[in-house]
Amino acid sequence: MSSPSRPNPVVRMLDGAKRRISKTSTDKDAEMPESEETEAGNGFADQEDGGALVASDSEGMSEPLEVIFDKQNHNRRRASRTDDHSQRPHHRKASQCVVHSLLESKMRSGGGNMIPEDMYKPADGEDSGTQTPDGGTHTQSRLLTKKQLSDMRNGIREMSKKMGRIRLMLDVRNIFLLTKAHDQNLIKKTRDVAEWLLQQRNSEGKTYIVWVEHTMKTSKSFDSASLIAQDSSYESRLKYWTNELCAKKPHQFDICLALGGDGTVLYSAWLFQRVVPPVMSFALGSLGFLTKFDYGEYSSILTRAFKEGITVSLRLRFEATIMRSVPRDDEEQQSSRDMVDELIGDGSDDVNTHRPAGSNNILNDIVIDRGPNPTMSSIEVFGDEEHFTTVQADGICVATPTGSTAYNLAAGGSLCHPDNPVILVTAIAPHTLSFRPIILPDTIVLRIGVPYDARASCWASFDGKERSELKPGDYVTISASRFPFPSVLPLDRRNEDWVDSISRTLNWNNRQRQKAFDTEGEEGQHKGKKEEEAQK
Repeated sequence: MSSPSRPNPVVRMLDGAKRRISKTSTDKDAEMPESEETEAGNGFADQEDGGALVASDSEGMSEPLEVIFDKQNHNRRRASRTDDHSQRPHHRKASQCVVHSLLESKMRSGGGNMIPEDMYKPADGEDSGTQTPDGGTHTQSRLLTKKQLSDMRNGIREMSKKMGRIRLMLDVRNIFLLTKAHDQNLIKKTRDVAEWLLQQRNSEGKTYIVWVEHTMKTSKSFDSASLIAQDSSYESRLKYWTNELCAKKPHQFDICLALGGDGTVLYSAWLFQRVVPPVMSFALGSLGFLTKFDYGEYSSILTRAFKEGITVSLRLRFEATIMRSVPRDDEEQQSSRDMVDELIGDGSDDVNTHRPAGSNNILNDIVIDRGPNPTMSSIEVFGDEEHFTTVQADGICVATPTGSTAYNLAAGGSLCHPDNPVILVTAIAPHTLSFRPIILPDTIVLRIGVPYDARASCWASFDGKERSELKPGDYVTISASRFPFPSVLPLDRRNEDWVDSISRTLNWNNRQRQKAFDTEGEEGQHKGKKEEEAQK
């Protein structure tokens, strides 16, 4: 039991499987005993009679969070078992991303400076790059050093493993509804979900605030006026989000409900370029690799999720930054420039060769191709401080494990489980017999560019969006993002989810089963049947 002087009492461990986690700006006064252990070195503190994880964010906000350890998980420690019916805290402040709060807790427990202090700052639209003392911008656009990148990925990897074994009890108040774009048939379904949510109350008897896209305000199919007419309180609880709000205040939303297909889930990853609320996707599209829940049962699914908690899978995202070549004033110097020399050779010390021109966090893939040019592309590929190869092809696809079933699959790349910490590199129609797809660790920093002597420019797209021309000398820096994508999984079948999806959507390894040898022949079978009849 915690001492009375602690500002945040520690929940006493009983015979169950629940533990309460509280984030507070005053948690520095609530120090844990030295004998306390941590689970997996990730800041999950346990005691014989009590335990708590204290996580805070850079803005000093406070929010209650519950974690339930799955009773069916044989890897659970005894010290993690607590009462299933302990009362939830009633205080609440602005929401904070679960993932980054728990990663921050590792830093507090001695994990080191794993994530830069500016990670919580809102995106300013463009990556400013690494500033040099003389005011220039270094060619290395990564804001993290190699060690920071490795430590950050290890921390997220540990967190992902742990979150796969627990259920998060979120204090849900603000619900973000995202509907498949350009599909008028789904607007009515969006209204049905919004109306149902407005009628519900959480375990504390409080109502929900429902956010829908701002276009719904004037949509005749959604008919917000008749919805508000049902109850006067709906007017203050039915709100409208914009792209700007998602970029500036992602912490405003506790959970995102995506109604559509895989493209809708990708759009949610695009809207939330940094911190992403847990995304629960309902299948209303075509294939459905990323849509995990049946829309027809949304009421029972949401009721159970809000009451019993959710399980989250952290999906790797890439951070991609376009680096533009800065032209030289001298025409002779410009014509003699070499990309290999500028990135890893003697010219790599020159900090004024390139400047950043925009950064994106992507969930599926980055594709660099020939675009409208009739000739094949010439592309240089670098990994960390090494020149890998020059690719002569229609293009190159750099995919996350989540994107392995998209363009990567069509280009002949490998299928990859989303929990794998890797980067998949696949050439698109290479003009060679020897370019095989390669799989790289997610701690590597890739740089893919158009050489100065290329005959034509290339085009880059990020999850199929923001298509940009890469002129000779330009390149794209690709590395693991600091902001993973939290996807909500079904509680009952989370371990079989990925294999089921590729079997269901791609008919993976679906063929007629080979027959066994007939060792007895027709006479042996006939004789066996007579013996069975005689015994009867």
